[in-house]
Amino acid sequence: MDRVYRVEVIPLSGEMPEDYLLSDIAALGIEGVRRVVHADLYFLRGEIDEQDVERLCDELLVDPVVQRARWGLASDPVSSPEGAVRVEVGLLQGVTDSVADNLLSHAHLLGVTDLHDAASAQSYLLYGQLTEEEVERIVDRLLYNDVIQYFEIGQLDSHLRVELPPAEIRAERIPLTQIEEDDELLRLSHERLLALDVDEMRAVQHYFRREGREPTDLELESLAQTWSEHCIHKTFKGIVDYTEITDEGTSRERIDSLIATYLRGATQKVGAPWVRSAFIDNAGIIDFDDEYAISFKVETHNHPSALEPFGGANTGVGGVVRDIIGVSARPIANTDILCFGPLDTENEALPTNVLHPRRIYNGVIAGIEDYGNKMGIPTVNGTIFFDPGYITNPLVYCGCVGIAPKGAHPRAVQPGDLVVVLGGRTGRDGLHGATFSSAELTDQTGEVSGSAVQIGNPIEEKKMLDAIMEARDENLYTAITDCGAGGLSSAVSETGEETGVTVHLERVPLKYHGLQPWEIWLSEAQERMVLAVPPENEARLREICAGYSVEMTVIGTFRGDSLLRVFYEDEVVGEMSMEFLHQGLPQRRLEGVWEQPDYQEPSESLSKDEALGDALLRILSHANVRSKEDVVRRYDHEVQGGTIVKPFVGQENDGPSDATVLKPLETSGSWRGIALGCGFNPSYGQIDPHAMAVSAIDEAVRNVVAVGADPEHIAILDNFCWGSPEIPDRLGGLVRASKGCYEGALHYGVPFISGKDSLNNEYTDRATGQQVAVPPSLLISAMGVVPDIHRLCTMDFKEAGDPIYVLGETRRELGGSRYYALHDIVGREVPRRAPAGPATAHALHRAITAGTVRACHDCSEGGLALALAEMALAGRLSASIFLSRAPLADDEEFAPDWILFSESNGRYLVEVREEDVETFEEIVRDIPHGRLGRVNRGPYLAVYGEGKETLFSLPVETLMEAWRGHIEDRVDAGRGVNV
Repeated sequence: MDRVYRVEVIPLSGEMPEDYLLSDIAALGIEGVRRVVHADLYFLRGEIDEQDVERLCDELLVDPVVQRARWGLASDPVSSPEGAVRVEVGLLQGVTDSVADNLLSHAHLLGVTDLHDAASAQSYLLYGQLTEEEVERIVDRLLYNDVIQYFEIGQLDSHLRVELPPAEIRAERIPLTQIEEDDELLRLSHERLLALDVDEMRAVQHYFRREGREPTDLELESLAQTWSEHCIHKTFKGIVDYTEITDEGTSRERIDSLIATYLRGATQKVGAPWVRSAFIDNAGIIDFDDEYAISFKVETHNHPSALEPFGGANTGVGGVVRDIIGVSARPIANTDILCFGPLDTENEALPTNVLHPRRIYNGVIAGIEDYGNKMGIPTVNGTIFFDPGYITNPLVYCGCVGIAPKGAHPRAVQPGDLVVVLGGRTGRDGLHGATFSSAELTDQTGEVSGSAVQIGNPIEEKKMLDAIMEARDENLYTAITDCGAGGLSSAVSETGEETGVTVHLERVPLKYHGLQPWEIWLSEAQERMVLAVPPENEARLREICAGYSVEMTVIGTFRGDSLLRVFYEDEVVGEMSMEFLHQGLPQRRLEGVWEQPDYQEPSESLSKDEALGDALLRILSHANVRSKEDVVRRYDHEVQGGTIVKPFVGQENDGPSDATVLKPLETSGSWRGIALGCGFNPSYGQIDPHAMAVSAIDEAVRNVVAVGADPEHIAILDNFCWGSPEIPDRLGGLVRASKGCYEGALHYGVPFISGKDSLNNEYTDRATGQQVAVPPSLLISAMGVVPDIHRLCTMDFKEAGDPIYVLGETRRELGGSRYYALHDIVGREVPRRAPAGPATAHALHRAITAGTVRACHDCSEGGLALALAEMALAGRLSASIFLSRAPLADDEEFAPDWILFSESNGRYLVEVREEDVETFEEIVRDIPHGRLGRVNRGPYLAVYGEGKETLFSLPVETLMEAWRGHIEDRVDAGRGVNV
């Protein structure tokens, strides 16, 4: 007879304090909570007894060093301690419970085979004097998310999955062909979350009129996913009538495809022979050496993370890892760039139904940590950016790098090959994910699109990865792709675009009964891959999958007639030509306008009003600049043993590295490395998106060159996060940024190998009508090959007495700078293309290769001042610097504030051994450079103006405290230090 047990795993006294919850509760304005105790709950059903439960606790559920367990029958009442309010939170029925799934599988491995079902939940004890309204506010804002969870103030019910009653499985015919009014077509698109415009709906209508029938729900949904902005990038492939209005006048042009003209166009013009795949696969691929190729992909998971931060970020990582697996590569590193609203945002300032930035921040970071760490992939590079523009639309960029033997990735599916699904089961989670990501958020999005949220299971993906790598090495498949946006709909139809395919949906393994055919076809349930497998290889692939406990199912066959046929048992639930599915989308016609904003530069120096040293400390301590060590240390960046230059470097391993360097384990006979860096500064985007794009490319290239990458072997990726392309000024900025990408890529000779756009990052509050777009945000990621990891360079000062050089010219370019932001100023002079940037990068690389460079740091946000401070605090050494020796553009007059804080492109600070000065200066003699000063052992970082005028002198320890976010104890940034 089945029993249901409740197990509560509680931290031992003094262990795992929930301090973050106390601070978050205080931020809600609730002062009555003294302590919070958080426990994990498990519900176990089966023909089991207390002995079985005790064994599961001892073997699986409890760490006896820091935890204890108590259990009993789930029907027994649970009392709360005096003075505490109990809140328990569980997952809604149908939401993937990966913890419970792993518990079940491991219990069976232990021999507890009579455990039939399990569920996980959370319990919180809130100690203090609280009103009912305060408890509800804590629960609503901090403890549960109604998109995927429910709660009880008190004790949860048994919380086990309920078997759904049998449902009538059928394909619904959608009345479409007789609709005459455009408004009716748009209403149908809106009601079914298709995110198709009227021209696209007309194209679908005309196709089925020609076919002489109404579309099934599966066919209509499949077209919507395939034609979604997320999947096909129809804005970037559209025709844009573009108007640009500047001080020089007005210009107009028609652009046929932004991606073809500017992104692929740049790659084709650069013509790098080492690019193996660009824009045509799950990830971009370049040569690493004679034996191996390396791949890189960066995705966004913004809308899901706004609704359910943990699950959104978690599955963002899982999805981009599958992109790398989808090019037959082994994932070796993850990257993440995250954008949030300010963490101190007042609750009253939040729009309707928007999660607090602190809640999103905590959930996103935990989701990234959970997936990467559990899969054993190091998270090695990224940044965190805060701005009020991200309150309603956080941005979550997730990247992954992989390596594979050359020629290991097949793309030759043949008629007769089997359609094989590997990995996780299919559920209702992730429905409409692609169309949901292609629409705006509103205050009602969580109610309408809750099924778009996905829940990940990294353990399942790790097993699948291992099985696929073995299958790859045995050449068992002819094509592979991940089951991401659009689910089987996209993965199967894209793989079979040239051949056609027949699919039997009743064979697809399900998490639970009751799914309609269109739901099975479109579900974006995680951890699934689709392979094309010759029939003669099926048995061996099954054997491999069984060895890794990976579920494998044959769901169809690739055809030879370019037709998609989808069955559920004996019923045809979808039948379309591949040509219409993939080529039938009408090309969009859009209008974009960019008008130069009327920002003005300040009329006089700002340094008269404050000490420059104080400005540096304030920049160092700003949330966008200061150390992110509390986040980065949560990610394992050492796993796999290939991380050579780590996210933090220096005397105490706490200085910010420009980029990370990996030595892939496969390449035992080579000393080559992979450098990963990025460029990102949306502060420039509101002034000039063109300059933002040029600067992002410049910074990304500088980051990897600064650690030792060869400028001749760098590839880049673009990721645009923008507002609605239907609004002309939004699209105008997107065009302007695309032009900047083209110019920046050609300037440095770096090809784009992959990219992704996330548009419609807008929020509309239905109650107020207020519509807000994210700041124009372009991420450029760079992957460079390091010829010899024995010639790496890090940014920390190494030895007192060494000369310090600056390479590159400084201009008065502070428009979107951190220095201007201190004064609430937005100027118009943003960093532009550095004419000598490529020559400087090549000269620096020659100097690093020659062994003359001891430390190197690129100058970007915060300018020379911040780069200097970071080199000093990382090396625990000081310096003396003379600004009058910095090379300036010809028409610039000396002024200490702009020379210190300008964010001009193409510049590096470099430390050189005294005995190597002659060699170094010979290498850099043809590029702008200046010998600024020297590294010191004393406590003070001193900066001088013209002559020997002391501009400021700061203890290195004070710089470190500021960079850690603590400036209240700083000493006076005075002028009383002698040279």
